Amino acid sequence: MTAPAASSIFAVEFLAELVRRGVQDVVVCPGSRSQALALAAAAAEQAGAIRLHVRVDERSAGFFALGVARETGLPAPVVVTSGSAVAHLLPAALEAHESRVPMMFLTADRPADMRGIRANQTTDQAHMLGQAARLSLDIPPPEYASNGDLVRTDGRDPATLAPLAFAASLGMPGRAPAGPVQLNLAFTEPLSGTRGFDAMIAQGFVAAAAEGQIAREQRKAALEQAPGDAPEGTYVHEGDALAVVIAGAEAGPEAEEFAHAAGLPLLAEAVSGSRYGREAIAGYATLIDDPSVGALIEQAIVFGHPTLTRQIPALLKRDDVEVIVVDPHTGTDHYDPSRDARVVRAARVGAGHEPRALRGWLGAWLKADRELQRERTTVHERDIEAAFATGYKERSSYARAEVAVMREPVTREMLAESVWRASWPHDRLVVAASSLVRVLDRQGQPRKVNVHANRGLAGIDGTVATARGVAAASQLAADPRLAAGTTRVLIGDLALLHDAGSLMLTDGEPRPRLQLFVANDGGGSIFDGLEVAESTNEANFVRVMSTPQQLSLEQLAQAYGWDYLRVETRGELDELLTAQVTGPTLIEIPIAR
Repeated sequence: MTAPAASSIFAVEFLAELVRRGVQDVVVCPGSRSQALALAAAAAEQAGAIRLHVRVDERSAGFFALGVARETGLPAPVVVTSGSAVAHLLPAALEAHESRVPMMFLTADRPADMRGIRANQTTDQAHMLGQAARLSLDIPPPEYASNGDLVRTDGRDPATLAPLAFAASLGMPGRAPAGPVQLNLAFTEPLSGTRGFDAMIAQGFVAAAAEGQIAREQRKAALEQAPGDAPEGTYVHEGDALAVVIAGAEAGPEAEEFAHAAGLPLLAEAVSGSRYGREAIAGYATLIDDPSVGALIEQAIVFGHPTLTRQIPALLKRDDVEVIVVDPHTGTDHYDPSRDARVVRAARVGAGHEPRALRGWLGAWLKADRELQRERTTVHERDIEAAFATGYKERSSYARAEVAVMREPVTREMLAESVWRASWPHDRLVVAASSLVRVLDRQGQPRKVNVHANRGLAGIDGTVATARGVAAASQLAADPRLAAGTTRVLIGDLALLHDAGSLMLTDGEPRPRLQLFVANDGGGSIFDGLEVAESTNEANFVRVMSTPQQLSLEQLAQAYGWDYLRVETRGELDELLTAQVTGPTLIEIPIAR
């Protein structure tokens, strides 16, 4: 029996080591130099050890893996071939770096003797992620030693290389945060070959998957257990300062729990994962400028990465506001617009703190927020409330008002609020970096919504791919309630077109329950609210800023095999949001500029 190729044995052993640590999603892009890794992933899928996702576009594959990692908290290794394929991973890598999301890139390469001589598909691709990488290694080609075993020197031992890369991608409190890892793996011919050993390889993957299940359960239990002793550098909140809790992207439940324990107003962005509970203030951005509440702030405790308003950084730069930034990681950037905030690793409420002592402060925020939300109620909704209040004799006026409301054209505000309200704990909401995310931040009332958004760099790239990764990971979850959920996406037309290639559905993979709500106003309306719209020539502004488009989204959906719907009124939107979702659907909503 011919011995298997060294490249294949290395690939199988390396992937099995990752599976043992809990990795269960692998993303593969086709390529010659990376074939050993790709075929090992295919064998692992056949053995039931992983969920394999195949993508033809490396940029899309990177953002898909980003979505999987956002949902699962584990890296989904991305396998690509050499050359420009590696460069296409950079946008997703930078987002993962800034958002602190675990990622792992396995980039195949030519051996050292083929570099620097202009060999085909060869470039200086090792360490291409630069300072964004938590770990970047250039690994020599696998080869057999004289005794017939793989050479284990020069960092080529999968048993040590895989756990090293896995741990680096996850990060650790008190050290670097989660982020991207690149292993640049050189391969020589034969690039693959396992004939006669396939059954043995399958058995190995089955055993690795059993260990991986235990590893995931242990990880989940560790994350759910009550925190132990507070780490060094913990901020203890006591006293009666007029404080607020600010929650940006990635803040999560920790910010809500702290605000609740302290009895403080919670100024949580819609993408923070913290906008729920009785302390949450939906209209926080407006109220920061309100002299009756915002002007009185003396202290701000910040969780996560706020990016959606100008009011938050302006508040944190005020000389009369003490700023506490909670960030468990060291050796990295912290959110600190004033550059003189006190950065702490954790925050807790002191045993002697009495939250009821500040109920007047919290009550003032809640009252102001209720009044603000009341002012934003639409005229037609007020008409319905007034008609309903008149009782049975005026029912005809109520009916007319209700019909008028159902025929209202959909606005950004209506779309954002309706999709927000339609999303339940088992669903997922993904929000693009379009104008919609700021509308949602103004409109979304406090409720527990599982929301994802690429706010690390706040770019429009990769939203569709990220959403597909979120959908795949959540809808393939072991929890049947989670697996039954729907992923909804709020996205603008330009953000959709920027990532249109990610609409491509792969044969042999489940069709996601995914709704893309595309607010189509024919261009980049997000720039309309910036100073440039008023300070420059209108023709030039349209040409290079708003970039109008007239593409047929219906034809785009049909080309990629998606269902297509056009929704124009509130009634149509409400009906859609209560209907069963069975597959991927692109929903176009024409929006007036």
